[in-house]
Amino acid sequence: MSLLLSHTKKNSPAAPPPPPGAAPSLALILIAIAALTGGMFASGHTTPRLGIDLAGGTSITLEAVPEKGQESAVNKTNMDTAVDIMNRRVNGLGVSEAEVQTQGTRNIIVNIPKGTNSEEARKAVGTTAKLYFRPVLATEISGAAAAASPSPSASSSASDKASDKATSSASPSSSATPSATATSQGRAVTDALKDDASPSASASASASPSASASADAATSKLEADYAALDCTKKTVRATAGKGVKSTDATLACGQNSQGQWQKYILGPAQVDGTDVKKAQAIYNTQTAAGWTVTMDFTSAGAKKFADVTGQLAQQQSPQNQFAIVLDGEVVSDPYVKQALTGGNAEISGNFTQEEAKSLANVLSFGALPLNFKEQSVTTVTAALGGDQLHAGLVAGAIGLALVVIYLVLYYRGLSLIAIASLMVSAILTYVIMALLGPTIHFALNLPAVCGAIVAIGITADSFIVFFERIRDEIREGRSLRPAVERAWPRARRTILVSDFVSFLAAAVLFIVTVGKVQGFAFTLGLTTLLDVVVVFLFTKPLMTILARRKFFAEGHSWSGLDPKRLGAKPPLRRTRRPSAPAETKEA
Repeated sequence: MSLLLSHTKKNSPAAPPPPPGAAPSLALILIAIAALTGGMFASGHTTPRLGIDLAGGTSITLEAVPEKGQESAVNKTNMDTAVDIMNRRVNGLGVSEAEVQTQGTRNIIVNIPKGTNSEEARKAVGTTAKLYFRPVLATEISGAAAAASPSPSASSSASDKASDKATSSASPSSSATPSATATSQGRAVTDALKDDASPSASASASASPSASASADAATSKLEADYAALDCTKKTVRATAGKGVKSTDATLACGQNSQGQWQKYILGPAQVDGTDVKKAQAIYNTQTAAGWTVTMDFTSAGAKKFADVTGQLAQQQSPQNQFAIVLDGEVVSDPYVKQALTGGNAEISGNFTQEEAKSLANVLSFGALPLNFKEQSVTTVTAALGGDQLHAGLVAGAIGLALVVIYLVLYYRGLSLIAIASLMVSAILTYVIMALLGPTIHFALNLPAVCGAIVAIGITADSFIVFFERIRDEIREGRSLRPAVERAWPRARRTILVSDFVSFLAAAVLFIVTVGKVQGFAFTLGLTTLLDVVVVFLFTKPLMTILARRKFFAEGHSWSGLDPKRLGAKPPLRRTRRPSAPAETKEA
């Protein structure tokens, strides 16, 4: 009789389920893509903003050159003030979407779109601003808002700016003087224009009846131009008072704190901006004035300011006001009730801290705080920019095609994961660039396009590192699912180190360079960050899920994970117990 001992085969342990974070990670990045894309369409900016070299226009690079012994003047405050003044000038040309911004610590980049006279733009941003103190002869709200004004009063009581006052720092602030009527305003303007004429002009007028008639005609023309002046129109503001000598009366526009535009007739300049030695915004704790602006004049400026304030203090409003005029625009028009003879003055008028600092900067640095020299001027036509963009896109398409061909030939089925990851990265890059245009004024220039092309290789390199780690695990005899989980920690470290080096290089390049090269650095840094996001939230979770599919798990010959093609070792198995002796199997 023989006893047959049966051997029961143990089931192999079940493979671990995919990590619970795989599906949520995929859902998270897909939701982010949908939200960003929706935001792009909602904003109306569906294409990236193009730089001057692609859209056409003029780019001017200016370098700050301090005077000898004043190297410390090249600082952030002065550079920001220069940018603000240059912005005023460029906007005065009627330019839309112009950009004036600092680059580095010594340079200012002015990008002006096509359609603008480049020579006029260069002159506007490269010359020193002119700041003058001019007496106000007449002022009123301009445009449609003037019809709502209760009185054609010269002082325009609806304006908050008319309530600003200049006082000696040693004397208390005074209240506004009564307004002149419309009739008295006309007489006062005519008399003031005659009184403010230069001595030489007055002498000529007295000696020659024809000269007197000519002066009367000029006065009548100025009054007629003032009546027709509409400061609510941008084109009118850009030309008001332009080309007028500082010794002549002029027209000007200014905006009050309520956002209304006012028009002015201003007398000849009495004090120059260079006569202001120092101006600063302070919070006056001794009175209820709040934020005020204090001015200190040079010795020559103190005398001139004392003379003009002494004359203004004897006048009725608005002839007791003086206008602070920067590049033809009135930035403040305080009134005076007494002569200010101490060489200093204080302007108060319910300022906010920002308004006080802005006015102080204008008074201190109205004539640009620094001298600038042109480093480069680049003019690009729209046709040339279009050709460059087309060439950049063709180069990018060729580079992407070569990467895809390599992935398909070498990784076969795995290339589907890589191509899907590249598409996600491309979508994120495009949408973010489109949104950065209106938010931070990012403009896609040709070097930035080059940075995006280089990023294709960086992104593909991350996939290759991960895939090769997986294939190494399979060569060691492991099945796909444990191979994916074992390969990820080592691949993750390599990817992070590689991307950190790339991002560090981009950051250093962005900081130390100026102009268009920064576009390359910015794009390279952005795409490097997106590479980390895509690999962690899309590539790895997608690989984890697909590892459970038969096509990849069983190592199909076209999966890219065929153990035979990879030269895998025999599968790793547990050591089996030795077989029982033959005699124990029979009885």
